[in-house]
Amino acid sequence: MTMSDPIADMLTRVRNANVAKHDSVDVPASTIKTAIADILQKEGYVKSYELIEDGHIKTIRIKLKYGRDKNEKIITGIKRISKPGLRVYAGKDELPRVLGGLGTAIISTNQGIISDKEARKLNVGGEVIAFVW
Repeated sequence: MTMSDPIADMLTRVRNANVAKHDSVDVPASTIKTAIADILQKEGYVKSYELIEDGHIKTIRIKLKYGRDKNEKIITGIKRISKPGLRVYAGKDELPRVLGGLGTAIISTNQGIISDKEARKLNVGGEVIAFVW
């Protein structure tokens, strides 16, 4: 099966592992996915991530984060916005606010893949990859 949307696949794996209360989840690595994992870590949605190389297969292992006990999820929702069949772009003045600023939008800009907060600071728009809250 070829993957038409590897980013949606990554987000789905994270979502499923989160619901199943796993400690970590492995996703096939790519530059974009590593950048997304980096934002998830910076914004406090996951504990950490690491790149694992096994021969020439690269994998990102994302350590999930929970509240005081495992029943308290940090990621309550994660949603792909721009899909291969329907790209979604936002100019610098129309960057989305996820849950009134409580969530994070992941934006692909000419400055790289950054969070919506970062994009506002840099005054850039771009492709809206996903929402996390």
